Amino acid sequence: MDSPIEHYLQRIHAEIAGLKNGQPYSSIPAMAHVDPDHFGIVLATADGYVYEVGDTREEFSIQSISKPFTYGLALADRGMEEVDAKVDVEPSGDSFNEISLAEGTGRPANAMINAGALTATSLVRGAGGNSRFKRILNTYSAFAGRQLSVSERIYQSELKSGHRNHALGYLLRSFDIIESDPAPVIQDYFRQCSVMVNALDLAMMAATLANAGRNPLTNDQVLDIASVERVLSVMATCGMYDDAGSWMSSVGMPAKSGVGGGTIAVLPGQIGLAVYSPPLDGHGSSVRGVAVSQRLSHDLELHFVRAGRTGKSALRGSYDIGTTPSGIRRSEDAAALLRANAHRARILELNGDLLFAGAEAMVRELASLEDDVVLVVLDLRSVDEVSGVALRMFTEAASMLAESGRQLAVVDSAGDVPAALAEGGQPVAAFGTRSAAVEWCEEELLRRYGADLVQPERILPADSPALAPLDAEAAKDLAGRMEELSYQDGEVIRRIGQRFSGVYFIASGHVQTLMPGPSGHRVKLNRLGAGMTFGEMALGEDKRQETTVKADGDVTLWRLPAEEISRMEENEPRLALQLWRALTQDAYTRVEQYLRETAVRVED
Repeated sequence: MDSPIEHYLQRIHAEIAGLKNGQPYSSIPAMAHVDPDHFGIVLATADGYVYEVGDTREEFSIQSISKPFTYGLALADRGMEEVDAKVDVEPSGDSFNEISLAEGTGRPANAMINAGALTATSLVRGAGGNSRFKRILNTYSAFAGRQLSVSERIYQSELKSGHRNHALGYLLRSFDIIESDPAPVIQDYFRQCSVMVNALDLAMMAATLANAGRNPLTNDQVLDIASVERVLSVMATCGMYDDAGSWMSSVGMPAKSGVGGGTIAVLPGQIGLAVYSPPLDGHGSSVRGVAVSQRLSHDLELHFVRAGRTGKSALRGSYDIGTTPSGIRRSEDAAALLRANAHRARILELNGDLLFAGAEAMVRELASLEDDVVLVVLDLRSVDEVSGVALRMFTEAASMLAESGRQLAVVDSAGDVPAALAEGGQPVAAFGTRSAAVEWCEEELLRRYGADLVQPERILPADSPALAPLDAEAAKDLAGRMEELSYQDGEVIRRIGQRFSGVYFIASGHVQTLMPGPSGHRVKLNRLGAGMTFGEMALGEDKRQETTVKADGDVTLWRLPAEEISRMEENEPRLALQLWRALTQDAYTRVEQYLRETAVRVED
């Protein structure tokens, strides 16, 4: 099944591709002739799952998006105190190439403007036989999860045309912010800006920041958490230069743009976003990159105020119904069919606040289901809050499941999600308990793959599977000795501790068997339906019942009284023996079935 998130990104890409504002950056001659129609969007989760649409593998130079990563490396090399002495963390309110140096000290306002970025480059050490720039390139590659390279053509073009950056480097040297010859620093800065990336690389770099500095695909800890914290803080306040305030208001994620057409945004703990589109606005940011970020933040509720609530991992478990059978007593053939087809019905347990990241994990799991899964149950009993974007994703997922011939059910005691799905035109089966949902799955599987095994709603005692070993005359004789009883929902049929009162044959409806649990509360053992029996485990013994049985809805029973069984044993031992054998065989079959189900649970 396709993912609703992929469909959503395709729609957004098609809509925003129509924006024709802005022009590609032309101050660097080697970048002046890029195709303005190139446009790619990549969304990477903090655990490394990627959604991409458009020109996501088209390479371009990283430019100013390099700044937070070099700043992070400088922090790791020198420590915050030493770096802070050279470059501040305050928004400048100026464009990226303004001087913005503190009066008297010459300290740049932050590491996201060019003066601060040159300073950060100067603070990176060569080490382990690697030059300063080699370590910078290796760090970018570790963030991206693949080896990156430099465009010599763009580097030479920057080196020849970057007069303002040359001037900034020497100005910083005059204040002793750069403490050595600025020429090698300027060259390394131009090289880092000329590193070639694509939108997928940038999304993985952003996702690594979102994942506390650990690359979610390679599992390498690229940057320590303290440095990540500082980098994201400065990106939030300074990453978009003189547009930073508007950005945080409308998008609400730490971000960085580059004149090469790239834009990244980071939602800590959840996602990294990258957009590539060369035409730039007056702030030097990609027009489409800004538009996509604003749209996704609004539609997917990614603004830090909405998405920042703490919650547990949303997807707690995913398993088929074979691990948690309903407890309904089935015929041996029906039980065998359910065991063979249990993998076709899958349960997804969700918990915590269901925000974008949790909903994304849910739809990703749905999209990865095997083709032979036909029933899906979402267990929402432990979900605290369902956001608007999660509800929309639920609706799209339900629609896509239906289109692929699958059925969706929801376990939701509050009923909010089923109501929202119905309002969105996707009504689903809804249950208050997981056991009820599993029972529904079993009945659906029987209807689909063993219609002849589905028990009729009403079965008279003479036709009961428990009496199948008897000949028709004997079964009819026994049925004539029974009394008919009716109970309403919730009524107790017999209580634990009562003496044996007879064998009960269920004609229609259902009953539940219960017994005290370890803490004293009642535990549901199983649910019995038409054609099933109970009470026979105490047959012929003067002992008390070990379970309580109550009606689960209206139920009609036929009881073979204990007194009648005693008379049969005394006066008609042959018929009594046939009854004993039939009920013993049925009990043995049920014990064997129970042991098989228990073994499945232990193995899983």
